[in-house]
Amino acid sequence: MMLATVTLIRHAMPAFGPDAPPHAWDLSAEGHAAARRLIAVLPPHACLVSSAEPKAWQTLGGGDEVVRDRRFNEVVRVEPWDGGFRELRRAYVEGADHPEWEPRSEVVERFDAGIADHLEHAEGRPLVVATHGMAMTLWLTTRIGLGDPGAFWADLRFPDAHVVDLAAHTVRRAR
Repeated sequence: MMLATVTLIRHAMPAFGPDAPPHAWDLSAEGHAAARRLIAVLPPHACLVSSAEPKAWQTLGGGDEVVRDRRFNEVVRVEPWDGGFRELRRAYVEGADHPEWEPRSEVVERFDAGIADHLEHAEGRPLVVATHGMAMTLWLTTRIGLGDPGAFWADLRFPDAHVVDLAAHTVRRAR
């Protein structure tokens, strides 16, 4: 019988700046420390999967035991560096279309396919997926029906862990 829960992790705090695109950011020193604390409370023998982005992979320890899967990458987008990005992101997860942003339906489709594949490969072990705030929020909105996706996204921490019960269509913060 396939496990009906997935733990979704929003990556730890990256070392960010305008000199590199967000998909290339590594974790900051603070992010590495928070990731170590998070890893210590993950289910034992979990199947660990992350997006292909360094900050997500590093959140789960960055070792060979972490499978990287691009289907869990953040939304592909073009956004301003110097302000307004939080408002754009919140509007997007609430349903606004932005030019040069990946269509929400495509994000959900790739994310859903990744969850299905990795649940099957986990063979009953707990599945932990390190991903990103917008992609996670879009998938949860479609899959379990988040009542207020903008508020959910705005409340996400660096890092954050949520247990999703796919059978019951619920999500709860893990810690």
